[in-house]
Amino acid sequence: MRKILVVLSIMMLLCSATAALAAAPIKIGGLFAVTGPAAFLGEPEKNTLELLVKEANAKGGIGGSKIELVIYDTGGDVTKAVQLANKLIKNDKVSAIVGPSTTGETMAVIPIAEKEQIPLVSCAAGIKITDPVKKWVFKTPANDHVAAEKILLQASKLKQKNIALLTVSDSFGSSGREQLKQMAAKHGFKVVADEVYGPKDTDMTAQLTKIKAAKPDAIICWGTNPGPAIITRNVQQLGIKAQLYQSHGVASKKYIELASAQAAQGVMLPAGKLAVFDLLKKTDPQAKLLKEYNDSYKKAYGIEASTFGGYAYDGFQLIAAAVKNGAVTPAQIRDGIEKGGSMVGVSGVFKMTPKDHNGLDLSAFEMVRIDKGDWAIVR
Repeated sequence: MRKILVVLSIMMLLCSATAALAAAPIKIGGLFAVTGPAAFLGEPEKNTLELLVKEANAKGGIGGSKIELVIYDTGGDVTKAVQLANKLIKNDKVSAIVGPSTTGETMAVIPIAEKEQIPLVSCAAGIKITDPVKKWVFKTPANDHVAAEKILLQASKLKQKNIALLTVSDSFGSSGREQLKQMAAKHGFKVVADEVYGPKDTDMTAQLTKIKAAKPDAIICWGTNPGPAIITRNVQQLGIKAQLYQSHGVASKKYIELASAQAAQGVMLPAGKLAVFDLLKKTDPQAKLLKEYNDSYKKAYGIEASTFGGYAYDGFQLIAAAVKNGAVTPAQIRDGIEKGGSMVGVSGVFKMTPKDHNGLDLSAFEMVRIDKGDWAIVR
């Protein structure tokens, strides 16, 4: 009898220890450009992650574990992003990181995530983040080559074969330029002008004057605000009639506001479905989630959710799905993200695999046209 009691006591202790382990909080880090030129990315990302963690903890956490959140503002600075990534891992002991906001910061942080073996779910779009695949790195925005293909498919439909490129000279712009040139050659387009501009440039009439002289059928601008908004105004000022395409890097109402509805009239770009969720068919697998996210964000912050905040939403949900399936350690979370199967998110329907750490395809975007200061889906 005594032996039975001893065995039962040991079993109870083991059960208690297991329960305590399961209930241990999980610490997640966030690296976002909340201030600085990329604040239009980082602020909604930070807001979204805080909102999701608050909602999750109000329901008892994830899989019985509360979520502890540590967020740092990188200011969009590469050096600062590296310092803060190290701080999150070595001082704060996070099990996973969502962010950074930009491609340049992410590329600088990747070696740290790989060395320290902490899953990093980037909110930046550059294809080099996940191609080639890095074991510990994932990203939630669709690859820029997917956005490039969406634009070129539209240009092809409209028989716009002579195209001009105007790309920003940062990591995002350089990656987009590379993808556009490769795909243009592959699909029979002729690049009649190839110009670049600096992230801090305030006037691009010099580049656009050269582009105008080349007589393109379409101009593809690749960058993030404020540059593309300035270019949009410059195109109008120079009386350029060629179709202007923007990248997914400006898929928020802020771009229209900066450019002005008049100058942006008719501009087309590939946008995540959140921008046009109220125009989607009810059968769209993302429609319900997008409405719920927008309503929740608007209730919390008084403004509509943005595509960029959606990148952080998806990053958190990928981590949360792994935790729900029993992941606790960084290695288990990494494996859970990679082998999680299909997940409906804000940015699209994710299908991560060991060979694809982005998991999105052309269905992640809708081609939209700006009409009277608002979005319209191009059918």
